[in-house]
Amino acid sequence: MPAGTTITVRTLSSISSTDRVGRTFRAQVDQDVVVDGKVVVKAGTKALVEIQSSGALPRGSKALTLDLTSISVNGRDVAVKTNSFEPASPKTVRGRRAGQISIGTFVVQPRTKMQFQLTQAVTL
Repeated sequence: MPAGTTITVRTLSSISSTDRVGRTFRAQVDQDVVVDGKVVVKAGTKALVEIQSSGALPRGSKALTLDLTSISVNGRDVAVKTNSFEPASPKTVRGRRAGQISIGTFVVQPRTKMQFQLTQAVTL
């Protein structure tokens, strides 16, 4: 799959802005991924999403950002590099010294659809 390929997934569980960075969550590919007219990843394929930033740190909170880190192809997990997905987030406040800080907890509900784009080509 070439860089720039879009992969749409749906979460299988809830993800909270209070979950720690590095935590992974199961997802599944929402629609077939087609390259050059050929389906290379079928809808329903297992996938893994990882938290890249969250509000779980003790010093204020950051926006919740997620990366798609792997998809399961023919029974094996294939690592992928994608852009980060930032779900809609709670209110933010700007401070002179703090930058942008999220207020409150944000939860991504199960079955939420997210789109990622490959930043590096992947050989399946």
